[in-house]
Amino acid sequence: MKNLLIAFLLAAPLSVLAQQKEYAVSSYLTEGAKAPNTHYIGEAWLNGVLSADSETPYNVTKATFKANSTLDWHKHSTPQVLIYVKGEGYYQEQGKAPVILKAGDVIKCDKDVEHWHSSTKDSDVTYLALYGGAEPTTWTEVVTQEYYDSVAELLKK
Repeated sequence: MKNLLIAFLLAAPLSVLAQQKEYAVSSYLTEGAKAPNTHYIGEAWLNGVLSADSETPYNVTKATFKANSTLDWHKHSTPQVLIYVKGEGYYQEQGKAPVILKAGDVIKCDKDVEHWHSSTKDSDVTYLALYGGAEPTTWTEVVTQEYYDSVAELLKK
């Protein structure tokens, strides 16, 4: 019993020191900043939840798109993982049919694969995007309102 008490008295100060360590905490719950309308149609907000650095080689960005909003075709130099947390969105890779993704869905796009993603016509969408931080996104082609509308009509059936 005496040894247990001594161990506790020695460990207690260490646990207090460990709890005083500072942490870099961010939240994906904040809306973020309204994105400049450069490579998309509609309204979007971006929240850089985690930025790549020498020890963490990927970014985590929360994106929220209002209904009837879309990104242009683009690709990344690393795989990208999208984790849908709210709403519904369209997703398409070059040469494949578009699909609807919903809250709870997770999809991986391989590196250098052209793709686009968006909200649906009637639903806002929020997702977390995980991707490498070494190279910026390569924007390849505009997703026109006409093309977006045709995808919406196709997937409505």
